[in-house]
Amino acid sequence: MGSLDVDGPPTGYFYRHTDNEPYALVKSCSPLYVETVNGQRILDATGGAAVSAVGHRNTRVKKAINSQLDEVEYCHPSFFKTTAALQLADLLVKSTDGALTRACFTASGKLRKLKPHFSELQANNISGSEAVEMAMKLARQYFLEIDPNTRRHRFIAREGSWHGCTIGTLAVGDFKVRKAPYIPFLPDNVSHILPCHTYRGLKKNESHEAYVARLAQNLEDEFYRVGPETVCAFIIEPIVGTALGCVPPLPGYLVAMKAVCDRHGALFIYDEIMCGLGRSGARHAWQAEGTPPDIEIIGKTLGSGYAPISAILINEKVIEALRRGSGCFTHGQTFQNLPVSCAAALEVQRIIQEDDLVTNVARMGALLSSLLHARFDAHPYVGDIRGRGLFWCSEFVADRATKTPFPASFNIAKRMANRGLEPGYDISLFAANGSADGWLGDHFLLCPPYIVSEGDVEEIVNRVVKVVESVFEDVRREGLMKGMVDCLFEGEKGEALPNGAGPDDALTSGGGPDDKLTNGIDEISGPGAIERSEGAPIAA
Repeated sequence: MGSLDVDGPPTGYFYRHTDNEPYALVKSCSPLYVETVNGQRILDATGGAAVSAVGHRNTRVKKAINSQLDEVEYCHPSFFKTTAALQLADLLVKSTDGALTRACFTASGKLRKLKPHFSELQANNISGSEAVEMAMKLARQYFLEIDPNTRRHRFIAREGSWHGCTIGTLAVGDFKVRKAPYIPFLPDNVSHILPCHTYRGLKKNESHEAYVARLAQNLEDEFYRVGPETVCAFIIEPIVGTALGCVPPLPGYLVAMKAVCDRHGALFIYDEIMCGLGRSGARHAWQAEGTPPDIEIIGKTLGSGYAPISAILINEKVIEALRRGSGCFTHGQTFQNLPVSCAAALEVQRIIQEDDLVTNVARMGALLSSLLHARFDAHPYVGDIRGRGLFWCSEFVADRATKTPFPASFNIAKRMANRGLEPGYDISLFAANGSADGWLGDHFLLCPPYIVSEGDVEEIVNRVVKVVESVFEDVRREGLMKGMVDCLFEGEKGEALPNGAGPDDALTSGGGPDDKLTNGIDEISGPGAIERSEGAPIAA
């Protein structure tokens, strides 16, 4: 079928593009680099999509996978359990310091008999989306176990969130570019409140304390608007990932929001698929504030890309409700607790612990922050540098004073990703859009593996600077900055169009839902997103 004919006609392979997929063919990897068949050696500064923790080609993980294959490659979890799954459960639970206790493996609708000596987990799934849906199902069943006639079926989430690409997770998320085409058939039992986003949400002269109080009141008001007795859970990313770009919570935010949930008897769910398991400089992002959830969702760095796996961690309150009720969780999947995935994840997590990589994340994260601020704080088109640990974002704006985003037709974020993958730049950047109002706004994420050294971090920043300067030089050379005042402002400069302009407003700059259907899903994600938008030249 010509699957290796990368320059030929379309083949049997289909990822997103109907024509030949415009992505480089990988030949091999080293811990921090991806080498392509054309000889490029690209610095993996994103760990794919914040997936890589221990880097590529780790010999210990490869050995663990092969050893598991020698024992058993697959067994259905409703018939058997494996040592890898049990040990992984205990290791993950211990990392919560007792906040999430008791083991709960799910398989084909059956809950394993609860044993006091188990520490608490979860069910292992393949994708993060599946894990989020499992958490939602468990939250609903928790209330059914307490009261079979419960009215609780709703979820409250936040604007600018991303929780996955399945039907339920698209509903609970608010990544407009990915969600818009499917809205007509999404569930309507989810509502969204304001995120904790100081760059975009903090009012002039408003203190951080007052902002947190306002956000807590926003959640309180939403409970009363939909009816407190109808809400199963409030679900958030403690550090928002792709959609807004590495937005950490303010001190006191998690505590304040948990207090609202507790007052109304709703569960608090943390989606730490992207920011958890060390990425933030702590084993769990919530540990920085000491506010554990009722259910935590993890993935990505759980298996570090060596095998697909995700999980949920559950507290004793939820387990106790099941024990007093039916005694089982109505959930199960064919590849749940897959032995090979559990073995890979177990070895990854052991390496993270034994090599003290979370400490390295905190140290290298501080250096990455310092270097990014030093190089970009005075840049005319960098609006904000934010993040925590090895989870950082640069947001680009047309006007720093008003925080006005570039028109979508400029394709700033996609240009950055494309340029980084060109020879001579050789760095992967996780580009995304919508950070300003859901449609407009350009940013990229940096989330390298936990094993980076000072020299690696310096090299990442040097390459990033080279990419950013090159892209904006192109923008100036193409004359796109001419007429910026007419394009971005009504009247005199400084009188910005509202950042919260809706989809119809965004259509004038290629940013509305109809354009997303043609400009495509690639508008928002990842290191190879190079689909063109009308009127915006893209580097080949």
